[in-house]
Amino acid sequence: MNILVTGGAGYIGSHTCVELLKNNHSVIVADNLINSNINAIDKIKQITNRDLTFYQIDVTDASAVESIFNNQKIDGVIHFAGLKAVGESVSKPLEYYYNNLVSTMVLSKMCVKYGVGKFVFSSSATVYGDQPSPLREDMELKKTTNPYGETKAMSERIFTDTAN
Repeated sequence: MNILVTGGAGYIGSHTCVELLKNNHSVIVADNLINSNINAIDKIKQITNRDLTFYQIDVTDASAVESIFNNQKIDGVIHFAGLKAVGESVSKPLEYYYNNLVSTMVLSKMCVKYGVGKFVFSSSATVYGDQPSPLREDMELKKTTNPYGETKAMSERIFTDTAN
């Protein structure tokens, strides 16, 4: 499969890219390098001895994301791109809402437009509130305690509504 990994130069994203490449998938990375480093792309290639396609873009930029969907055959998306610091989300809530929600909407729109039905979203346990472990994906979403968590819960609702 051809998998678009947003935030693929970040810690979790880069490890996911390694596993995808080791399992003979083609990887397309979209990352603006705000929370990551370009050196991760070279390390992924070095570890796997495989190439990948890299786009240095912000996934809130609909035209840049659409150019990827136009130029690549995308079979699935794994969405890691996003701002992720809880404390910073409290001091910069609008940046978090804009970045995390607009990227979710842009990617959802492109998947619908280009017929991509496979989508994995990196959410957060915070969307389940104060519930006992183990947490399961079929549990009810609860009230979150910070803007970061709220963007994750809202993104999950966007994906659910889009899928429906």
